Amino acid sequence: MNQTEELQKIINETNNIVFFGGAGVSTESKIPDFRSVDGLYSQKYDYPPETILSHSFYLAQTSEFYRFYRDKMLYLDAEPNAAHKKLAELEKKGKLKAIVTQNIDGLHQKAGSKVVYELHGSVHRNYCRKCGKLFDAQYIKDSKDIPKCDKCGGEIKPDVVLYEEGLDSTIMTNAIQAISQADVLIIGGTSLAVYPAAGLIDYYNGNKLILINKAPTPMDRRADLLIQGSIGEILGAITC
Repeated sequence: MNQTEELQKIINETNNIVFFGGAGVSTESKIPDFRSVDGLYSQKYDYPPETILSHSFYLAQTSEFYRFYRDKMLYLDAEPNAAHKKLAELEKKGKLKAIVTQNIDGLHQKAGSKVVYELHGSVHRNYCRKCGKLFDAQYIKDSKDIPKCDKCGGEIKPDVVLYEEGLDSTIMTNAIQAISQADVLIIGGTSLAVYPAAGLIDYYNGNKLILINKAPTPMDRRADLLIQGSIGEILGAITC
């Protein structure tokens, strides 16, 4: 039995799967990640991306933050790939109970997934810091300089978790509950290098930990099934 057949067998035999995913799920939709060779971290800017995407930089140099944010974080034309679509199908069939994602692009929802815990927020939610009015990502994309609320004139902030900011406690609680109750945990497209998100797998109590990634991760030795390759190709080959 090869690895894909083993994965198929595990999926066939359970109706309680949780998927935990990272940037590698989105790169196959042409959204660059931060830490790959071609990721944002290897490109040149006036400031390092991790500095620009910090809470303190956002407050101190909001115009520069938004110049980078519009250019490098808003991929509104991106479409779900085979991994997103298969996960949505598994949920519809009653096999997948939740998706826990580090991504902020909303592609899981665009593919049809309903139960998605976004650890780092979403580019599709933006709020006025003064009155709380909500705005979509296109409003931010189309705005000039610092986006302002069309109701009160206040500054708008993306509902994404910047460096130096904490994760949403409710989302964390829901993600921990889903992972701790899962029979099968599939981890895909993540280096498992970003904490506290990567630490969530410590809450998994099941005995079928599946790890799918192109490159090795610190957790490879813990996997019951380790598959190195494209998350879209591997999940796309699965039948529900």
